[in-house]
Parts: sequence; C-alpha cells; structure tokens
Amino acid sequence: MSSQRIESLERLKEEFQKLPGIGARSAERLAFHLLLGSREQAAALSQAILDVKDNVKYCRECFNFTEQDPCTICSDPQRDGAELWVVEQPKDLMALESTGLIRGRYHVLLGHLAPLEGVEPGNLTIDALVKRVKQGTVREVVLATNPTAEGDGTALYIESLLSEFEVQVTRPARGLAVGSQLEYATPGMLESAIRGRIPM
Repeated sequence: MSSQRIESLERLKEEFQKLPGIGARSAERLAFHLLLGSREQAAALSQAILDVKDNVKYCRECFNFTEQDPCTICSDPQRDGAELWVVEQPKDLMALESTGLIRGRYHVLLGHLAPLEGVEPGNLTIDALVKRVKQGTVREVVLATNPTAEGDGTALYIESLLSEFEVQVTRPARGLAVGSQLEYATPGMLESAIRGRIPM
C-alpha cells in the first residue's frame, strides 16, 4: 500500500531542511504553516527572501551587510574612526552593536583562519584591514574574534601583521567563555568583555 505523496509539499519541506537548525519535524511544521496560510503571506515571505538577495550587499569599507554603501555605521560622522573593532561575521557585529557601548567602527573578516578547511588569509578581508590601518587614522584595533581556537589563531595572525604600525592592539576581556560565540553571549557578558578589553 503506497502512502500519499504531495510533490510540491515535499519539495518545500526539503528546502526548509537545507536551512541551519531545521530538522525534518521543524521543516514539516513550517511547510504546513505556509500551506494553511494565505497566498498573500506566502507571497510576502517569497518577496522578502528575494529582496534580501537583491538588495543586501557587503559594505565596501567594513564588509558588514548593508543596503547602502558605505553602511550607516561607516558613514556616521559621530563614530570614532580611530577605534576599530574586528569581528568574524556580521552577526558578531550585530551582537556587539546591540550593547550600545561601541562608539568606534568595525571590520568584518567574513570568517576565521582554518587551514585544514582551506580557509587561508586570502579568503578573508585581512588585506583590507591592514590597508585601513596603514592609512594612519586608527589608534586602537580591538580583535573581537570569537574566543575559540580558530578565533584566537586569527587574532594572533592579525596582531603579527599589525605589529609594524603605530597602533594599539587589544582583545575583549575573557568574560566570554573559551569556545563560545559572540552572537550567543548575553548583553552583560558582552559589556564586561568590552569594558575590560586588554592589550595583546
């Protein structure tokens, strides 16, 4: 006895399962939610996805996600361009920015060094970071990479590149647990790490 298979519904579930953190049961719930909802809801979701793909790009200065170039942070005259916070991903920038404590600007590496996975310095925005520092307007670089083996290794590599410049290189305090991710830290943990940053 063959079970009923609705091809378009199965395809939708398969697409949802390709998203991070979505298993078979979650994919099924999402698929049925859309199926039982209105066509307008489905169209709005579809349009939002297309808009993100069409309109969001990397800022030419900091490599954060943006719809305008340069982004609103880089183009904000109230920001302190002498203080540069280096993070791995845009989501890390968003976590730090949510504290309201950062008055400087950012530089997003778009990853971390992982030679065994084929991620070398040339795969990241490290050259662009060095170029920004070389301009001579930055006085402090805060290496806010994640407190993981890869994040620490990336920070040490960048520190070695910046050693020839007249710039202070610091690291957020270890209020962040080793092996943790910035995006999952509580605001209190991030505040402690930001305020207590230490020289490398």
